Amino acid sequence: MKSFGVTITGTGSYTPERVLTNHDLEQMVDTSDEWIQARTGIRERRIAAPEQTTSDLACAAAKQALQQAKLDPEELDLIIVATISPDRPFPNTACFVQKKLKADQSACFSIEAACSGFIYAMQAANGLIRTGLARRALIVGAEKISMTVDWQDRNTCVLFGDGAGAMILERTDDPAKNVCLAADMGSDGTYTDLLTVPGGGSEKPPSHEMLEEGLQYLKMEGREVFKLAVNAMVNSASAVLQKAGLKGESLRWLVPHQANTRIIQAVGKRLGVPEDKVFMNLEHYGNTSAATIPICLNELNRGGHLQTGDLVLVVAFGAGLTWGAALLRWP
Repeated sequence: MKSFGVTITGTGSYTPERVLTNHDLEQMVDTSDEWIQARTGIRERRIAAPEQTTSDLACAAAKQALQQAKLDPEELDLIIVATISPDRPFPNTACFVQKKLKADQSACFSIEAACSGFIYAMQAANGLIRTGLARRALIVGAEKISMTVDWQDRNTCVLFGDGAGAMILERTDDPAKNVCLAADMGSDGTYTDLLTVPGGGSEKPPSHEMLEEGLQYLKMEGREVFKLAVNAMVNSASAVLQKAGLKGESLRWLVPHQANTRIIQAVGKRLGVPEDKVFMNLEHYGNTSAATIPICLNELNRGGHLQTGDLVLVVAFGAGLTWGAALLRWP
């Protein structure tokens, strides 16, 4: 079977208009701006309007990416959306994106890998393009995670925000010209209860009792997640660097999942990446789950902070537990 190369031709992102600051949260729960910043590094986050769906956020980001790639939606033959806040349990959210973009020639599916979802989606698209099953793919990380947040739980409501990031991957005829130099993915299902929405699925279907117990809301064991996140992200990123024969100081950018400043700093330090090469924007957006990495990449790309040949390592950790990393050579 012939092998093809893969390149990035466009990026985009979208965050909702409503800004929810730490001072706003002080009026809602027993917390403070100082407490939130000291423990998370977050100052504000974006919250989608009630009428906005996850696919609406995804489409806004996708249109930016398509414009930069100089593609019409009907030229796409694959759409993958990574999300844990779908429009509906089914059909998958990528189908709603297809409908709204009028990308009629696309195969569509969604990936549920929480905060690692965009890396999983990127590797799925990369594999399908390299083997010739797709030519032009739209991948999106999109979340309206505010709908799963318990706004009376001060330990979790301060962490999350809504948003979407998108990327266009396209086939090249030279298999040596592949934007992804190395990748790693993994999961450990023994920790499924550490970060979860317990209700609403087949295990605990919707019911009055489920709603009364608040099982429709996100639950997290923060301390355990913190420790596991650092180790998993370091190990995954280290595996990718080893595959590529590189050290952390070789990177132009380390782009970690934007969950917590202390996690990001710990990962950068253990990988030997200088602080000025570790990209962070979570103070403005909070944790947008699958959307964090593509939002970061779009800000770097459109901000003029990426040059052809730059090495960018993306790494994430999320509920599942899932993790993944990928080393990109920017086209």
